[in-house]
Amino acid sequence: METIKITKAAELKPHPAPETLVFGKTFTDHMFLMDYHTGQGWHDPRIVPYGPLALDPSSMVFHYAQEVFEGMKAYRTPEGKVQLFRPYENARRINASCERLCIPAIPEEDFVAAVKALVQVDESWVPDQLGTSLYIRPFVFAADASLGVHASHSYIFCIICCPVGAYYPEGINPVKIYVENEDVRAVRGGTGYTKCGGNYAASIRAGERAEEQGYSQVLWLDGVERKYIEEVGAMNVLFKVDGAVITPKLTGSVLPGITRKSCLELLKSWGVPVEERLITAQELFDAAQAGKLEEAWGSGTAAVVSPIGELAWGEQKVTINGGQIGPLTQKLYDTLTGIQWGTQPDPFGWIVPVE
Repeated sequence: METIKITKAAELKPHPAPETLVFGKTFTDHMFLMDYHTGQGWHDPRIVPYGPLALDPSSMVFHYAQEVFEGMKAYRTPEGKVQLFRPYENARRINASCERLCIPAIPEEDFVAAVKALVQVDESWVPDQLGTSLYIRPFVFAADASLGVHASHSYIFCIICCPVGAYYPEGINPVKIYVENEDVRAVRGGTGYTKCGGNYAASIRAGERAEEQGYSQVLWLDGVERKYIEEVGAMNVLFKVDGAVITPKLTGSVLPGITRKSCLELLKSWGVPVEERLITAQELFDAAQAGKLEEAWGSGTAAVVSPIGELAWGEQKVTINGGQIGPLTQKLYDTLTGIQWGTQPDPFGWIVPVE
């Protein structure tokens, strides 16, 4: 990658108090931009003051949704250092998403270098209170001013950041999840394994319905047979059944979560039996009725792990572990957050310092 040109903001914004932070509402002083043109490749990497982007109304991203994104965080250690958690996994995943949507790949080293450079410029925005972090949103979108269903010839790679408060400021409270029978999030052969906006747009209606009924998120079923568990809301999902952890295998319609991968690697290192396979909703509810569904949780960048206390499917409702977080879920949360915030050792080499 060319040298990143840095243009500092003339006026810096005041930093909000950590206890007032709301996810995705306050953004740092700068953003990263890089352009792509066919025949020229990725070029002109730069950090500029955060602000609006000027786009033609016919820009293809508005009409044909050719875009992908990532979600990751920077963490401040007790010593005041700033570090990233498995950023090369995000680099690989955004390129897998790009390949599916015919967007040119971003070299992994360039992706990580861009993230590091922006975090360094806005390092003062990385909060230091327990549980807080700097959320990082890299995204790529088609920029051709043209109507026509084909791959764009120009793209913009952008990174923005926002400080976020502790996900569980008052302790971890297990959530209630509703199994969705009507809407479908994704099907094999589609874009379900990518992080593209269309997947999330397709999930909004069911999420609204679930919320109206008092549930936090939707548990999606597969789009063909409508019986296999896929993922929950914006997270992967894992279940402890009769001593073993089971999670839906990556069939092409489930996002390959980085936190999911980290959970599985930790569990295996602890000697916990792990199965990645097809799981029907009926199997889960049968296990619950038999007293074998011991714990359930979602995994993702925002919450790390989100314990599930209740599952509902049609007229059936089951409570998991008395509606409390389970010991294995708690251990995963404590270990992952300990590694991320630098309060526990990192035996896996997951941490990349921002220097």
